[in-house]
Amino acid sequence: MLYQMHEFQQAAITPMRVMAQAMYQFYSHPLLPTSYTRLARSMAAGADVFERVTRRYIKPTFGLKTTPVNGAQAEVHEATQLCLPFCNLVHFERRVDGEEVGTDQPKVLVVAPLSGHYATLLRGTVEALLPDHRVYITDWANARDVSYFHGPFGLSDYVDYVRLLVQFLGLNVHVLGVCQPSVPVLAAAALMAEDGDPLRPASMTLMGGPIDTRINPTTVNQYAESKPISWFEENVVHTVPVTYHGRGRRVYPGFLQLSGFMSMNMDRHMDAHLRYYRHLIQGDGDSAEAHRQFYDEYLSVMDLPAEFYLETVHQVFQEHRLPEGRLEVHGRRVRPGAIRDIALLTVEGERDDITGLGQTKAAHTLCANLPDALRQHYVQPKVGHYGIFNGRRWREHILPRVRAFILEHNNRAYDGQLAEAPRKAG
Repeated sequence: MLYQMHEFQQAAITPMRVMAQAMYQFYSHPLLPTSYTRLARSMAAGADVFERVTRRYIKPTFGLKTTPVNGAQAEVHEATQLCLPFCNLVHFERRVDGEEVGTDQPKVLVVAPLSGHYATLLRGTVEALLPDHRVYITDWANARDVSYFHGPFGLSDYVDYVRLLVQFLGLNVHVLGVCQPSVPVLAAAALMAEDGDPLRPASMTLMGGPIDTRINPTTVNQYAESKPISWFEENVVHTVPVTYHGRGRRVYPGFLQLSGFMSMNMDRHMDAHLRYYRHLIQGDGDSAEAHRQFYDEYLSVMDLPAEFYLETVHQVFQEHRLPEGRLEVHGRRVRPGAIRDIALLTVEGERDDITGLGQTKAAHTLCANLPDALRQHYVQPKVGHYGIFNGRRWREHILPRVRAFILEHNNRAYDGQLAEAPRKAG
């Protein structure tokens, strides 16, 4: 019922939003002499802030146009390589004069989090990887747009998707899991290793992932453990209204997730919007645009499948099944010790308040049979969770290590077979 009430509220506020847009256009019109007065600027700024706060934000675009490749400036084209009910595999093709370039560079599958925001949250991650890698990303679907008849989507299904995408891309794929996907990525690699799958990845890079949340638990971890899973199911899971394609599907709605995100730092968000209001009055266009770009991304959220959300909370954050050796995928036990030749790099941020220091590093303990030559761990000083995969320190300090690690383990041999053998999946 809460979802329906939210939709009704959005519909009811629409006339006020339209009025606010009209007020903004009127009081900021350059041909209106009074638009240059402080009063008019204040009216326009207030109307703009109201419209943005009440807006329903759509899925952002990656918007990556060009990238340098081998000394040339290449155009970037997004191409959907595989369509699945809950995810599209998107390839960032790089072309010069219409021809794809850099086809001899390592293939990297970026597994984006299915945790509320769209895959575009990793825009900076992809942009930094593009010059030296063939980049693919998991573009997860908004659960409210996935038909009920496609069935449920749980944690085991997520692992299946990771494994399928790695196999689809063929031999010698390097997987990069950012935050929450670290668990299903490690599980998929373990199952592929145990099966002797020739298409298992050459390496996996896990960044700020909750492998073992018993280590240095954060506020997020404590919140997940503070209530029984029945409370989450009764209070945050709702049914998609009839106005959407996924009508009848049970989801963790994006608007609830956003309220949780905002409440964690409400004072900071209020201050940010107050500064935005002042920048508009002062005519500080650059600062105002920076605010818009950040919140256009931050306020764009998606619904999560209820099964995946509840199973992640219960199995990863409450019962710690992976580090305790009890995680199962469709009834099959996940054994990270089976990983013997998939190189492992873990990356953590010193000031990460989402995934505590040491939680990702725990993957090395679980992969007990992996030789030391195939494992690395790195802690980036003075960065929080977001800084691990975006921003200056990601580009200048973390990316060079990720790039070198991938290159070092590219085209390695598996059991006498070269990883550069002809592709076997399609």
